[in-house]
Amino acid sequence: QVLLKSDAPTGDVLLDETLRHIKATESAETVQTWIELLTGETWNPFKLQYQLRNVRERLAKALVEKGILTTEKQNFLLFDMTTHPVSNASEKQRLLKKLQESVLERWVNDPQRMERRTLALLVLAHASDVLENVFASLADDKYDVAMNRTKDLLDMDPEVEAAKAKGTEMIWAVLAAFNK
Repeated sequence: QVLLKSDAPTGDVLLDETLRHIKATESAETVQTWIELLTGETWNPFKLQYQLRNVRERLAKALVEKGILTTEKQNFLLFDMTTHPVSNASEKQRLLKKLQESVLERWVNDPQRMERRTLALLVLAHASDVLENVFASLADDKYDVAMNRTKDLLDMDPEVEAAKAKGTEMIWAVLAAFNK
C-alpha cells in the first residue's frame, strides 16, 4: 500500500496533484490501484475523483517544455494526429548507452548495488514494452547477454527485493504491479 510520508510541494504540477489525491484518499491504496487511477485505466465510479485528467497530453506537454520532445502533426490517411518525437537524438542515444552499459560492462548482478535510477529505467522500459528496443543496436551475443541479465533481474521476487534495501520499495512495487 502507498502511504504518504510528506505532502510538501515538489514543484511539478502532476506530482503535486498526485500527492493531493493520495492525501485525500480515506484508506491506503495499492501501487496497482494508483497506477490504474492516475493513468485513467480504471472505470471504478467511486474512484473517478482521484483520476488525473489528460495525463498523457500533460506529460507530453511538460516534456516539450523541457526540450526533450517536440510536437509535430502527422497525417494518417483521413485525419491529422499530433505526435511527440524526441527532439535530441544524442541525448536519447546517451540514455540507451547508459542502460546497455549497466547490464553489460557495469553489471553488478545485485539490484541493491545498482543505481536506483538505472533500476527504475529498466523497470519502466520493461513495463512500457520497449526493453528490446534498448538493446536492439547490440551485436547478437551482447543482445542475448543483456536480455538474459535483464530477464533475471525482472524475474526476481519484488517483495523480497523491496525488503532488502531502503529507497527501492516503490520501484519493486511498480514492477510487481506491471507483472500481474
